[in-house]
Amino acid sequence: MPVIVITGPTGVGKTKLSIALAKTLNGEIINADSTQVYKDLDIATAKIKQQDMLGIKHHLLSIKDIDEDYSVYDYQKDAREIIDKLLLENKTPILVGGTGLYIKAALYDYKFKDEENKTSFMDLTDEELYNEVVKLDPYNAIHPNNRRRLQRALAYMQENNKPYSQKPKTDKLLYDTIFIGLTTKRDNLYNMINKRVDTMLAEGLLQEARKIYDNKIFSKAVMTPIGYKELFPYFDGSKTLDECLDLIKKRSRNYAKRQYTWFKNQMDIKWFDVDYDNFDNTIDEVISYLKKRI
Repeated sequence: MPVIVITGPTGVGKTKLSIALAKTLNGEIINADSTQVYKDLDIATAKIKQQDMLGIKHHLLSIKDIDEDYSVYDYQKDAREIIDKLLLENKTPILVGGTGLYIKAALYDYKFKDEENKTSFMDLTDEELYNEVVKLDPYNAIHPNNRRRLQRALAYMQENNKPYSQKPKTDKLLYDTIFIGLTTKRDNLYNMINKRVDTMLAEGLLQEARKIYDNKIFSKAVMTPIGYKELFPYFDGSKTLDECLDLIKKRSRNYAKRQYTWFKNQMDIKWFDVDYDNFDNTIDEVISYLKKRI
């Protein structure tokens, strides 16, 4: 029984496809989105609602409080344990999400060195740490807020005297895996992202973000995803709501573009153009492809 991965940029339709495949392939879904592992981060992260799961079991959703840390190493251990269990039960593990590093960590021979004895660069602010990484590796794609990965990159470059972006890729899969990617024309995707932000606002995004702001929770879990920190200037009166929402849309579009680039360079993915007029056509196309592979 292979592991199925459903990935692609934010807002492309991964969740809907995953439910259909789980029902067809006797599968269970494993979250592969680094922001959805946290409780109380629901609307901005586009976390699936209980009623939309249609009885399909989901793993690694809302398992951590937002003031807790949860590393890619933690995800690797948890995801592999679930994958192994499902395979023993003759069920299909279906990883769903857009966090590429989580997917690679779970499925590839991706080893983590013991970082406990490495310097954590505590004397550097996040901005200073990011600037040091950029100085040594101008072509890196690490997010400025991802302190843990910036630390790892800077330590690697100091030890190996070469850019982190040139670190050898890990291409050995530990599981029989089929990668499914959903895609659409860029203009269509960007329009969908813009509309989704408006929908999130109608569903209570402002209230969700306000609760976090009022409780002064500014942890990595809150500051990493797009949709919360962008609203904080509205709450403190330094920006209008429209300005903050436009920033969310802009950053979401840019993030989707980076996701495409990352996945196309890192994994052997079969891409499907989504039929948004009749999503069932896309589901049927993917199922037909999988039946030939399984």
